[in-house]
Amino acid sequence: MTEWRLAWTVARRELRGGARGFAVFLLCLGLGVAAVAGVGTLNRAVTTGLTNEGGRLLGGEVDLRLHNRGFSDEQRRWVAARVAARSEVLEMRAMARPVERRDKRVLVELKAVDEAYPLVGALKTTPASPLAGLLARRDGVWGAVADPGIMRRLGLSIGERVRVGEAEFQVRAALDFEPDRVATVVSFGPRLMVARAAMPSTGLVQPGSQMHFHMRLMLPPDARFEAWTDALTKRFPSAGWRLRGADEAAPGVRRFIERLTLFLTFVGLTVLLVGGIGVANAVGGYVEAKTSTIATLKCLGAPGRLVFRAYMLLVMAMAAAGTLAGLVAGWGLPALGVGLIGGLLPVKPVVGLYAEPLALAALYGLLVAFTFALWPIARARDVPAAALFRLGIAPLAAWPRRAYLVMAAVGILALAALVLLTAGDRYFASWFLGGAVVTLAALRLGAAAVIRMARRAKPRLAWLRLALANLHRPKAATVPVTLSLGLGLSVLVAVSLIQGNLSRQVSERLPEEAPAFFFIDIQPDQVARFDAAVTGIDGTGNYRRVPSLRGRIVKIKGVDVADASVAPESEWAVRGDRALTYAAAPTEDSKIIEGDWWPKDYAGPPIISLDAGLARGFGMTLGDTLTLNVLGRDIQATVKSLREIDWRSLRFDFAIIFAPGTLEGAPHSHIAAIEAPRTIEDAVERAATDRFQNVSAIRVREALEAAARILAGVEWAVRGTSLLTIVSGLIVLAGAIAAGHRRRIADAVIFKVLGASRRRTMAVFLAEYGLIGLLTGVVATAVGTLTAWAVVRFLMRSDWQFVPEEAVLTVMLALVSTLALGLVATWRALARRPMPFLRNE
Repeated sequence: MTEWRLAWTVARRELRGGARGFAVFLLCLGLGVAAVAGVGTLNRAVTTGLTNEGGRLLGGEVDLRLHNRGFSDEQRRWVAARVAARSEVLEMRAMARPVERRDKRVLVELKAVDEAYPLVGALKTTPASPLAGLLARRDGVWGAVADPGIMRRLGLSIGERVRVGEAEFQVRAALDFEPDRVATVVSFGPRLMVARAAMPSTGLVQPGSQMHFHMRLMLPPDARFEAWTDALTKRFPSAGWRLRGADEAAPGVRRFIERLTLFLTFVGLTVLLVGGIGVANAVGGYVEAKTSTIATLKCLGAPGRLVFRAYMLLVMAMAAAGTLAGLVAGWGLPALGVGLIGGLLPVKPVVGLYAEPLALAALYGLLVAFTFALWPIARARDVPAAALFRLGIAPLAAWPRRAYLVMAAVGILALAALVLLTAGDRYFASWFLGGAVVTLAALRLGAAAVIRMARRAKPRLAWLRLALANLHRPKAATVPVTLSLGLGLSVLVAVSLIQGNLSRQVSERLPEEAPAFFFIDIQPDQVARFDAAVTGIDGTGNYRRVPSLRGRIVKIKGVDVADASVAPESEWAVRGDRALTYAAAPTEDSKIIEGDWWPKDYAGPPIISLDAGLARGFGMTLGDTLTLNVLGRDIQATVKSLREIDWRSLRFDFAIIFAPGTLEGAPHSHIAAIEAPRTIEDAVERAATDRFQNVSAIRVREALEAAARILAGVEWAVRGTSLLTIVSGLIVLAGAIAAGHRRRIADAVIFKVLGASRRRTMAVFLAEYGLIGLLTGVVATAVGTLTAWAVVRFLMRSDWQFVPEEAVLTVMLALVSTLALGLVATWRALARRPMPFLRNE
């Protein structure tokens, strides 16, 4: 303890000199901690808001949802006797058209509610009026509340009528706020709200129609959610409904926030990683500046461990200051984030002081500071005093002793373990860690290759020869610049190329392959007439129609879904109902990779053809069983074949296809798709929806344009956040240049003494910085491109296309950054007068 107190005394006296030499250290560490703390705090603010508003978003304390069929009288009676309040809601898609202007039509999300709606929250309309009165039947006409988007697109005003199916509704108010509507990225139309009792008159509620029936419930005050739902499940074990509580009110929004948080956290950790390089450089520069002090301490008998402890305490004290500043900044960032994205969320984020994300960010910051500061301090610990005095002409080359190497390795492993243990998705966390290691290794090898080429190059021009010599001389900035700036640029290139390939899929490839329309809710007795109506229009082509119904996967290989092992990329298939079909023969573009298709006259037990990717995610192979709940009945089917499906296209395909003999007797409808040029789209829509008013037409072109707009916005947001790594890299670059400032002054003085002009000296220095920037940009482009190619090809399983604009932009950014910072440093060095410097030396 006496030695520790002495070490702290030395460190405290060193701290009296202020934070000089630690500016880059504090900036790098503070920026990384602020990023991690801000992302974690914003995530907690949003999820707390979702939790607080869960009942309103769900529409009650419990939500039961059935697809394609309503609740039975027995189910209603059992539930009604055990709840405090109950409301039933029906949701589906439908075509709406003005009664007076039948040439206009729009796809709407129809919502039919009962008199008890809403159980939680309040509906807001213009004009304000009780909902029951707005939707009531008056003079033989039912009322409706319409989203302003419907009124604008159809040219409607309050009091005019709109036709949905076979019924007419009078628009009596505009919908301003719907308490239980959760905003989603995928929306097929604006909301139209009508009375539940009006639905029979529309003719839309038919067997197999694509509808969702909801029963929202408020439990008695003394009821516990878990006990109540257990009793419900025990009473109706095969009901086939999806049961949700208030904590699952907006699962899509939660998953989006979790993915966004995961990405932004990885960006923050990348910033911290770049900052770690800056920490190592800053500490190394500080230790070098303290050469005489350390040498004096050793000459006075101070043991090496005292030197190590004193300067490690000093570094950790500065790390604590930088971490604290980062935490304060990170705590304030969510307020800015809420201002930017708060309007896009269904709830207001609850900004507050959340200890867990701040503590995690602090732990990251201190661990990064300790791990990256170990090497330079440990090297000075065992170097003899004489060697320290000769540091200016004989730089340290020895490695730290084994104990410190082990400590550094433990620190790195602790960082990796912390990432894995705290990440919401360990699969992507593993990819991040592996990518970080490979990227740093590739950049380090790239820096080594640059140094080797600079050492071998022998240009005739003297100024260029001097510039190349500066790339491989001792204490050259080549390695730190390539690692720090190169890592940030690699992330930017990878993100930009991945985003560019996704955008190309949506904006170029899909529109060429996509049909013009998808049609849903075609009844079995309409198929012949419907086929003739839409294919009879000149110019249409590639028409396909298949039967469709929905079911929910409940068991995988006989194991309940909740207990089964499902890969992250296949979890989407077990979250809700899945589209099913049956077919006697495979389509022309079906690609069976394992097993065989069944005979056309098959009449045996249930068998299916399964998507091969889904089978891999479920751990299934031929002969395994998959159990689906279809309309309240559990069907166990055996996997007969596996198909490779290209989900990137809009090809008409299903993950699960049944053999004939299982689903034909179940109530179902048909869906269809057709290709048509833009000039005849209106004619096709009229032919499909005017004669068949229960059929809904979905314009694929509009959906793709909306997706392209969303991706464009995401692209700028992603690039903006990725620029944090560039900022961190530039800080480290500035630190590396500042660390070599004294050497620049010495070089400039020698050049002046030997008669070199200011212009020639400037050319040497700028050529050095230009070469470092150019070569760093090339290495970063290569590493980022390789990373993006691997992600697109193997993670996303998509086609790859190189975007040369990103490479040119990256190289130019690296070149301009290093030249700009190098110009400032060079100008300052050339401004120094030779005589004072020579006298001090």
